[in-house]
Amino acid sequence: MNYTPKQLQILRLIHDYQIKHGYSPTYAELAKDLHVSTITVFEHLQALERKGAIRRRRHEARSVEIVEPNFLRETATRKAIAMRGSFLPGKALAMADSGEEIPAGEYFTLTATAFALRMKGDEMKDEMIADGDMLIFEERTNPVDGEWVLAEMADGMAALKRMRLEEGKAVLKSAHGAVVAADQARIKGVLKGVIRRT
Repeated sequence: MNYTPKQLQILRLIHDYQIKHGYSPTYAELAKDLHVSTITVFEHLQALERKGAIRRRRHEARSVEIVEPNFLRETATRKAIAMRGSFLPGKALAMADSGEEIPAGEYFTLTATAFALRMKGDEMKDEMIADGDMLIFEERTNPVDGEWVLAEMADGMAALKRMRLEEGKAVLKSAHGAVVAADQARIKGVLKGVIRRT
């Protein structure tokens, strides 16, 4: 079955939640994890139900059941990821599904939570990231020492910073040396790589 990146992400979230808790998440819990409305979750679940991937019992909470056993294999072999907008350091981060997909599977091992942003401006040129480049992220909030992260700062502005452990504490460092405690920012994803514009 051919699933969209968002559908694969929802299936993975449901699967992982069921493994951890022994029951399915609510629509509200899925909406919170996906940063979308419950109406959007409902629409995605309707599409998944039409494709035969899930089964739901009407008017019953936590009733989503995954009936498609092969979605994990498709997740592991996915070739395209969702374009979620653009990234301009120091500006507010506004990510949304555009419907556009980036064929990045030949360059990266993609997970269901991978997404792309288009770089705007040359503020990251010292890090070899140029205007127009595609930034490939994995949507996770637990970076390891040395990884670049997409961070939403306390003022709502977006930044690409390297996570470092210093004296047992996690800090985020910019390319220009500015440092902020990791718990003062919201990690939106971990940078997996860059696809150069042509």
